[in-house]
Amino acid sequence: MTINWKKPLLIAFDLVLAAYLVMAVTAFNKPDVASYTCNQVVINIQDEAINGFIKPNDISARLKKARLHPLNKPMSKVDSRKIEETLKQSPFVNTVECYKTQDGHVYITLTQRLPIVRIKADNGDDYYLDDNDCVMPNSLYTSDLIITTGHVSNSFATNYISPLSKTLMANDFWKNQIEQINVLPDYSIELIPRVGQHIINIGRLPTSPNKAERAKLINSFMANKLDRLEKFYRYGLSRAGWNKYAYINVEFDNQIICKKKVDK
Repeated sequence: MTINWKKPLLIAFDLVLAAYLVMAVTAFNKPDVASYTCNQVVINIQDEAINGFIKPNDISARLKKARLHPLNKPMSKVDSRKIEETLKQSPFVNTVECYKTQDGHVYITLTQRLPIVRIKADNGDDYYLDDNDCVMPNSLYTSDLIITTGHVSNSFATNYISPLSKTLMANDFWKNQIEQINVLPDYSIELIPRVGQHIINIGRLPTSPNKAERAKLINSFMANKLDRLEKFYRYGLSRAGWNKYAYINVEFDNQIICKKKVDK
């Protein structure tokens, strides 16, 4: 019996040739990463118009200080992960995403932390609280936030003022009506409105060692106080006049105690 080796050899040769061509085409089309540099950096701060804590120039400056700014660097030397880690260290940055493209562009997309209240305590502390109940440092931020003054410790601010502020911010009317929260030495809460020359005392906030339970209690407490106050605004002050009373106390259930304004 004669074995024909010609046909298997031709098949093997065809397979080797096909594999070589695939590798050659792949190598030919693959960009030479080491041969091109970053020619453009695009910094996108998605909520810049809303918050405004940071600007693209701030991001560039931070990257230059850390010697990580990618412009004119070889793309192989641009470390996207290191850029993300560095920018996340900013107290105003919430999320960061950095990626490179084959045309030499580096894209950096950021979101900022969302402030809900500013704290200006009588002990000299001056900072913001974000929507995660965390402290943010003072800055040149000028948004029209509610300001909390008075006897405010850091613990009281994060545990009680933060959920109180969230309740006010969630209601369009009270968000625009209340401009200041004042904490008295006994931890009673005063609200100072934009319209009307009066101060509102709502009493002391309910307490709980559990964060979720505390937020729920404060939200329910405020819903009750604000509902009563809104009715008083609608049926009382609208008739008596917004500047008739100097002090309105809704601390106690089923009654509202008012102190008339004394004309000088």
